[in-house]
Amino acid sequence: MAEDGNTFERVLTKKDLFVLAFGAMIGWGWIIQTGVWIDEAGVAGSVLGFVAGAIMVGVVGLIYGELTSAMPFVGGEHVYSFRALGPLWSFVCTWSLVLGYVGVVVFEVVALPSAMAYIVPGFNVFELWSVAGEPVYASWILVGGIGAIVMTALNYRGVKPAAQFQTLLTVIIALAGVMLVVGALFNGETQGHPPLSDVGAAGVASVAIMTPFMFVGFDVIPQSAEEADVSPRLIGLLIPAAVSLAAVFYIAVIWGSGQAMPGAELAESNLPAATAMEAIFSSQLIGRIMALAGIAGILTSWNSFLLGASRAVFALADSGMIPRRINTLHPEYNTPSTAVALIGGLSVFAPLFGEQMLVWIVNASSLGLVVAWFLVAISFLVLRYREPNLNRPLKLPFGYAFGAAGLVLTLGFIGLYLPGGPSALVWPYEWAIVLLWALLGVVLYSVSSTDSDLELADLELEELE
Repeated sequence: MAEDGNTFERVLTKKDLFVLAFGAMIGWGWIIQTGVWIDEAGVAGSVLGFVAGAIMVGVVGLIYGELTSAMPFVGGEHVYSFRALGPLWSFVCTWSLVLGYVGVVVFEVVALPSAMAYIVPGFNVFELWSVAGEPVYASWILVGGIGAIVMTALNYRGVKPAAQFQTLLTVIIALAGVMLVVGALFNGETQGHPPLSDVGAAGVASVAIMTPFMFVGFDVIPQSAEEADVSPRLIGLLIPAAVSLAAVFYIAVIWGSGQAMPGAELAESNLPAATAMEAIFSSQLIGRIMALAGIAGILTSWNSFLLGASRAVFALADSGMIPRRINTLHPEYNTPSTAVALIGGLSVFAPLFGEQMLVWIVNASSLGLVVAWFLVAISFLVLRYREPNLNRPLKLPFGYAFGAAGLVLTLGFIGLYLPGGPSALVWPYEWAIVLLWALLGVVLYSVSSTDSDLELADLELEELE
């Protein structure tokens, strides 16, 4: 419930929900990372890495499916963790999630001019300064800033226009992926390695640890569940369905790119998927078309995570954990307008800091995402034990086994980012981002929260009827 008494409108269809999640997961990452994956682990090893990641995210997605079907309210993880763990841990969960979402948004703000630089010759114009050795160009700031304004305005004006925009772009990305695979079937060449000969545990692990960031986006469905005109059970089923299709897409793109040229050559390209498409069809034009699909991927992820981040921030404000003035719905558009404007406004400044700074933000935000997933797995187990009779339209068989698997898998991924882990965050830069975000959260929670302000504990599930 917003501060002004307005409520969200249920306008999203099952197709809208599915493309919001699927489009978020198949964003920009596969365009720029495919060569790195194949170079480090080979085609087969990269596929195994994504299978491992898909299993972990799939288990988490099923857990989300049950929880979302039982509590299809705006904020998703915020509601589940509040009901199971109370306000403090709910804040930790949601604040970690917001870090992850905002990290994706600012990444896409800079990814857009990066893609334009590949397509438009001479795009890098008027170097202003450098950050961590990476130049910052005026053209990047202009294009990224304009993109941020346009995407913010789109989400400000309504969730339905944002979903329709998402559908169009997701179709473009899917067609580009199909084109790559079909081209590889007819024109590709196996790179001369016996099956599984290039598979090593280290290579598979190096790819697997990247998968949480590649699959993040399925949890946009819980964030927007209160705006969906879909049955709770179907909402729950859409989450694992979107994860499964995204896994198939990634594996197909890896295989198709691997038929074009060796991983070492792909890794040298700024946009290896576009380079692979160019090689398969012997056409620079076709490669640039793939780069355009990459821009569509940037926009789908950007759109979904701006939507998800604004709903998570709205839920925090709605429960009094951050200033309540953020808890507003637009009287005409029924969007969390203040939260959208806040996140979109901050993202405008992302291009000022260069690409290297954003690599640090992305890595730090990945830790935030898996921490949130870990707390959702705990919430799932607590609610299974404490509220066995809670109405769960989608109820997993062997629920405790799923919960335990999700707990172990997400805890394992958290360990990968800690000191000594293979994907340990860089000190002091990436850890500074995590610590500063945590400090900001402590300040906001301390200033804003009182027992009388926190209302989610009294959430009436009869509203679902």
